Amino acid sequence: MLITGGLFCLFVLASCTKELDQQPITSKSLANFLTTETEVEEYVNAVYGTLQLNGLYGLYLPAIGEIPSDNTFDEVPANDGGMYGQLDQFTTVASNGMLSDLWKNSYQGIQRANTVLNRIDAISYTASTVKQARKGEMHFIRALLYFNMVRVFGDVPLVIKETTNPNEFFGQGRNNKDAVYTQIVSDLNSAIQELPVTTATPGKVVKTAAQSLLGKVYLTLGRFAESKAVLADVVASGRHQLLSEPADIFALSNKNNNEIIFAVQFASGINGNSEGSSAYQQFSPSGTISGAKGHNLPTKSFYQLYSSTDKRKTAYVGITAAGTPFSTKLKASTTTPVDGGSNFVVLRYADVLLMLAEDENELGNPEPAKIYLNMVRKRAGLTDAGQQSQVDVRAAISFERRLELIGEGHRWFDLLRTGTAVSVMNAWFSSQNITTRITDRDLLQPIPQDQIDTDPAIKQNP
Repeated sequence: MLITGGLFCLFVLASCTKELDQQPITSKSLANFLTTETEVEEYVNAVYGTLQLNGLYGLYLPAIGEIPSDNTFDEVPANDGGMYGQLDQFTTVASNGMLSDLWKNSYQGIQRANTVLNRIDAISYTASTVKQARKGEMHFIRALLYFNMVRVFGDVPLVIKETTNPNEFFGQGRNNKDAVYTQIVSDLNSAIQELPVTTATPGKVVKTAAQSLLGKVYLTLGRFAESKAVLADVVASGRHQLLSEPADIFALSNKNNNEIIFAVQFASGINGNSEGSSAYQQFSPSGTISGAKGHNLPTKSFYQLYSSTDKRKTAYVGITAAGTPFSTKLKASTTTPVDGGSNFVVLRYADVLLMLAEDENELGNPEPAKIYLNMVRKRAGLTDAGQQSQVDVRAAISFERRLELIGEGHRWFDLLRTGTAVSVMNAWFSSQNITTRITDRDLLQPIPQDQIDTDPAIKQNP
């Protein structure tokens, strides 16, 4: 709930974080807690820990970004109360637990970030550069969470300050998405100025992450020239590169490699098997491992899109003896099935190159666009794209994004961003002899009912 759930971490350093193991702290204790550099550093870890929660990158958000699209499906729609199946069949109801947790966990992270930003200036740090970096990390994470929320729900409540009295948020309702995007852009511009170029700590946000996310935000808003400029800075930084082999990107022995720009960290066998992710188990075909649910599996029609010479066909997607595809970007746990050690990649260099290709093409430059497109194709072992017109290059970029980014939670948002979700999905349903048809009113998810029940000023999507 927005108050008792989504903003609850206003009062507590929630014990749900996987990076800290401590009892909840009351509002009075929290007021006295963030007084030293050491305490702020612990609380910053709690902000990162929010990203690991099931409602975010631990489980649900990757599925929300794929299942409604033509990329993936739910093998047994009735599993887990039909939460995933509703997304697959466009029958999602306001009581869907995935959406409730996405909302709740997002505002937990936002409020934690707000708390750090509100207090950190008054706290003495040994190194001013570290304090500045922490501010950049909080601006980035708050922007990331709001970006996800506004793409899923549209208008959402905009909260950018620490609040010790949640009653002041009753009656606020939802802010227009334009105001939310304005804040996202502002946060990311601040983060770009505050973040370091490199970090010695795996998983910490760096400058190129903020630049990459801002480029994606600008692309989503149709501000192609601005997107191109900031993404070109990522390329010019020389901090990232395409790995030579697709299979190396997601290898457990090669986590946080040079292609990865930002990833949420998970690990098997740590702290009583509490630092892993259950995504591998949940996103494996039924019957393949203990507890597998068959959620968010690549469709057979998607798997058939790979040519026989495309290295990604085996590097990114496997197929069972029964012919069911599954993502191989998630690796099996060495301990228990719910303790997977694969990080969830939020931003990587191949995505940046494909976004740059899209920017160039939309700016009327299909030939430069193909340079970036063909860098990704070459790594996959494919020949250069030969399309000439802007329309054909646009289709080629969209196709390449599907093949390259499968399972990383991008496809549904790509369809929304390009205004093609209705036409693409209805054509796909027809090709699969599925009777489902969607309209524009299916493009936003319903606001969780528990939020509306808590505060009637929060109105439901049409």
